[in-house]
Amino acid sequence: MSDPDEIAVVGAGLAGCLLACFLARRGLRVALYERRPDPRTGTVERGRSINLALSERGLDALRRIGLDKQVMADALPMRGRVIHPVRGELDFQPYSHDGQRAINSISRSALNNALLTAAAEQPGVRIVFDHRLTALDPRTGEMTYETPDGVWQARAAVVLGADGAGSAVRAQLLAHAGLTESLDFLDYGYKELRIPPRDGAFALAPDALHIWPRGTSMMIALPNPDRSFTCTLFWPNSGTSSFASIGSPAAIERHFAEHYPDLIELAPTLVEDYRHNPVGLLGTVRCTPWHVGGTAALIGDAAHAIVPFYGQGANCAFEDVVELDRCLEETGGDWARALPLYEERRRDNTEAIARMALANFVEMRDKVASPVFQLQKKVEHALERALPGRYVSRYELVSFSTVPYAQVWRRVRRQHRVLGAAVGAGALALGAAILRGRRSA
Repeated sequence: MSDPDEIAVVGAGLAGCLLACFLARRGLRVALYERRPDPRTGTVERGRSINLALSERGLDALRRIGLDKQVMADALPMRGRVIHPVRGELDFQPYSHDGQRAINSISRSALNNALLTAAAEQPGVRIVFDHRLTALDPRTGEMTYETPDGVWQARAAVVLGADGAGSAVRAQLLAHAGLTESLDFLDYGYKELRIPPRDGAFALAPDALHIWPRGTSMMIALPNPDRSFTCTLFWPNSGTSSFASIGSPAAIERHFAEHYPDLIELAPTLVEDYRHNPVGLLGTVRCTPWHVGGTAALIGDAAHAIVPFYGQGANCAFEDVVELDRCLEETGGDWARALPLYEERRRDNTEAIARMALANFVEMRDKVASPVFQLQKKVEHALERALPGRYVSRYELVSFSTVPYAQVWRRVRRQHRVLGAAVGAGALALGAAILRGRRSA
């Protein structure tokens, strides 16, 4: 039975489970509702895993509930990118100026299961599976769920939507509370493939994220603890060389032989995986506001889903949880004050990472193979070594710090302006010196 004094968290994914843990630490009673069966006892939906790149922001949240060491035991550090050209040698590009810092490849399902178990172990948390939200009155906290046993009614003091980009809670707030939303989908989708172990070992270097940049499309591969790699194609949905135009076994084999020749030997189930794994959507979700008074709110992807090209979706959602917890602390647990404060502090940051994620897509698919880009990265790392703490790359600030995303955006723009001015001044000085030399000659 539901308790009207409970906090209802809708969605037992990554953000919802973490949020339940944080709320339980505050002594609150939490009901965690999930539309799926218990994922710890079922099978992962085929082709929907997208490995996570867990970085400092996510680890900071996990440390606060003592879960970081357990999660990192199954993580694989990736210290840079390995670029796979159509022809020629592989190129390793470190993420940090010293080559030591790493983002961490981890299975989404493994992390979800760890967080779900941690939430279930918290006193005051109850988890309800197979409950799909169909109605919500955000003013009263009254909810209606469809279950295998029929319609079920519940009520809560506060309802928090942590149910992802296609949030049912957001849909109810749009219908009943005057929210507005925008959904900006790319004309790109994603599809997963698999590279199995070779003779019991990794078929590729396991300490890197592998990228096959192909101009208007790309593929990436992240290592798994079982020594396999999860590959993700990011291709146009329509046109030539797209998911729509490549479907037959012969067309698949021809396309990969031409554009991803090294994958043919690495992925023996390539054709089967391509034909049977689904194509997922890629887009950015925005809505305003994220909350209704002190009784309902959105968190994580439900409020601000982003494209996955900076590996920050889960990390960003975890930061939401930390900030909401901080706001509850500062307001003495007053939800009516905490929820607008949480949105005020997070909105600019989530918009900044949404912009940076889209920009990183262009970088990953178009620029990483360019000699000019590679030279720029070397110069950037040289500046970081020469000016420690004063010049820090965007990637390092995003992935290896908890500096708010909006501050990262502003700081990097300032750094680029100063660097551009310095380069321009240097060029003018060199030109003047050359001119003086000619005159004196």
